[in-house]
Amino acid sequence: MSFKQDHQNNIALDNRTSRRRFLQLGLGTTAGLAMPTAFANIIAEPERKLALLNLHTGESINATYWAEGQYQTSELRAINQVLRDHRTGDIHQMDNDLIDLLNILHHKMSGKQAFHVISGYRSPKTNAKLSYNSSGVAKKSLHMQGKAIDIRLPGRELSALRSATLKLQAGGVGYYPKSDFIHLDTGRVRQWAG
Repeated sequence: MSFKQDHQNNIALDNRTSRRRFLQLGLGTTAGLAMPTAFANIIAEPERKLALLNLHTGESINATYWAEGQYQTSELRAINQVLRDHRTGDIHQMDNDLIDLLNILHHKMSGKQAFHVISGYRSPKTNAKLSYNSSGVAKKSLHMQGKAIDIRLPGRELSALRSATLKLQAGGVGYYPKSDFIHLDTGRVRQWAG
């Protein structure tokens, strides 16, 4: 990627982050009223952190992605790198709401270890191939928009992770006990088992 392309990507990321932050400030009070106090307190913390281990690449990250009242662009970029499509190498901006949801879930589960990532971003090419080979892969998967992730949390039962995620009522939750992961996304609230 050229310096000019990288610079344009940074500006686009900053603009999206600024718009999202503006909306969060406007909607924050409403969300805070609906959200249990403990979770509102997590979001209100001066720093938000996320630890991930990509099981396909072996890469890990322990990032402070929110500090000084704003998302940290370099840390989000590093998270995007770890969550890239490991089949193609394509990188996509992950949804900040998904990152925050993972942060809240980690707190709720009193997680001591990094989330194990089975799948983060998926390029359209990868998703089409997986969808062709398996009925369990949605043709219009939110993975392609950076709004979905498949995870497990070492030291915690998968069923407990699923239950905690469902209680958040923050998006879609797929339960895959045979494959030992849950799918989590920031789409509409729904659940299924695979």
